[in-house]
Amino acid sequence: MKHQAATVRTASAGSPIKNLRWYICALLFFATVVNYIDRQVLGTLAPELQQKIGWTESEYSQIVIAFQVAYALMFLVWGGVLDRIGVKLGFTIALIVWSIAGIGHALAASAFGFMVARFLLGIGEAANFPASIKTVAEWFPKNERALATGIFNAGTNVGAIIAPITALTLSAAFGWQSAFIFTGAVGFLWLIFWWWLYKSPEVHPRLSAEEFKHIREGEAEEDTQKVRWLPLLGHRQLWAFAFGKMLTDPVWWFYLFWMAKFLDKNYGVKGTALIPYLTTVYLIADVGSVGGGWLSSWLIKRGWTVNWARKTALLLFAAIMPMVIVAYYAKSPWTAAILVGIAAGAHQGWSANLFTLTADMFPRKAVGSVVGIGSCVGAFGGILLPFYAGKVLDKNPSYYLPMFVIAGVTYLVAWGVIHLLVPKLEPAKID
Repeated sequence: MKHQAATVRTASAGSPIKNLRWYICALLFFATVVNYIDRQVLGTLAPELQQKIGWTESEYSQIVIAFQVAYALMFLVWGGVLDRIGVKLGFTIALIVWSIAGIGHALAASAFGFMVARFLLGIGEAANFPASIKTVAEWFPKNERALATGIFNAGTNVGAIIAPITALTLSAAFGWQSAFIFTGAVGFLWLIFWWWLYKSPEVHPRLSAEEFKHIREGEAEEDTQKVRWLPLLGHRQLWAFAFGKMLTDPVWWFYLFWMAKFLDKNYGVKGTALIPYLTTVYLIADVGSVGGGWLSSWLIKRGWTVNWARKTALLLFAAIMPMVIVAYYAKSPWTAAILVGIAAGAHQGWSANLFTLTADMFPRKAVGSVVGIGSCVGAFGGILLPFYAGKVLDKNPSYYLPMFVIAGVTYLVAWGVIHLLVPKLEPAKID
């Protein structure tokens, strides 16, 4: 690459940090933890807030949808912004926005107030995955990208574990408003480390020449011309990712925002008693996230093609999903939680590989835009299930079976769509 010589000279001026790329991955992991803590506080406190604020099931679904509308629309904005101004500044702006919005939930006193707060939260939080995937594409070689994605994506589960412990404890001790204020403020601490450590590989003074060579191993020289996102819509590679997101993202939203309510309504598990159940679900999901990323990376290192390594991993996780339907019929809340946890883990393994497809099929300069566009489609798809869940649960607050059936079958459909659109994961030709 044309920047390599300059990078080597810059790196030699300071003391290199060994395996610096994994420190960068750690930053992405902790950003995702913060992202999901702020996102998940509402889902954790939903049973309590429903009693205190007095919203209906449909109003709760509208609160969830308000977040997803902003989340979907801003994916289009953030993808292009990150490709133009870079992830360091873009991530910073986004995190400030979502942290302030998270704190702002404490001011809400009605269903409409929570809708406004969730909409603002969605504006900022939409940047997390485009920024993280773009950073992985810049900092990791192809045979490590799925593992790196799996590691930072595991932050979703860690955040979802920390959120109920923190939110329910603070709510019990200091009132529900304190949960939003405390968790919203945590993001500003992350910014200190982000600004201290992050630079692009081409100019990072603490990156060794050897590690830079490893990161760019097997890649052709890439120009730095910015990509216009509208022409990307003509590439079937983008639609493979987008339809994969549209069909499966709604399931993850369902687990995030309705699991606490499911345990409350169907098993009578309330308040701080929810903590061990929700913690179990997301601990299992963490294993799926890291394991899913590791699996396809391991297959590639053993000589499998990128196409078959990714497709095999995706198919394995899709085949696990139907077991979640049994969770509705479980007699014990622990049985239900474990089954949902396995499904959530399979989703996270799926997600780690699905996100990595963008870096497999597109040049680094386009990854932010591709993730933004595809995730926008996924987020709009995610609006449908909350809307449907609200209608179903208004009639019978305990009848979760239709949503579990949807959760069980959509991944196999999504795998088929991806394979039809990109049977060989051919790289997109970007001018």
